[in-house]
Amino acid sequence: MKHSCRPIATAVALLAGLCLGGQAAQAEERGYADQKVVYHNDGGAPDNAKYFGKILRNLKNHVRALGAEHIGVKVVDHGDGVILLQMASTAPELASQIDDLRQDGVQFLVCKNTLSERKIDWHTLYGVQEQDLVTSGVAELIDLQTKGYLYVHP
Repeated sequence: MKHSCRPIATAVALLAGLCLGGQAAQAEERGYADQKVVYHNDGGAPDNAKYFGKILRNLKNHVRALGAEHIGVKVVDHGDGVILLQMASTAPELASQIDDLRQDGVQFLVCKNTLSERKIDWHTLYGVQEQDLVTSGVAELIDLQTKGYLYVHP
């Protein structure tokens, strides 16, 4: 009976190796390992619109380079960064870019401290849900880094 189990165990080991080898080959083909990333969006005064265009392009290119299934992205919006989601409420092209990123799994988090200080109702921000609100943008940036997210500030 022992001998009859060896071919099965060998087959399982070979299949597992093929599956893992396939994943490794895909990562090698892309040139990148899977990533968890937090983008820091605190605006880009004096030209926020230009900065937001840049950060959205960076996000799109980053997701495209790895593939949505190989990257986890969170954008922490605080300070002037919240203006991005205010602008998107009235700018269809900006809203479309944000929608595309959200479809790829990008999550836009919003600082409650900023909303409170600036007297902004989160319901007025484009596409924001209650689960997107964080107590402190800076604390969230640090917390995500302690959880293995790599920090990007374009």
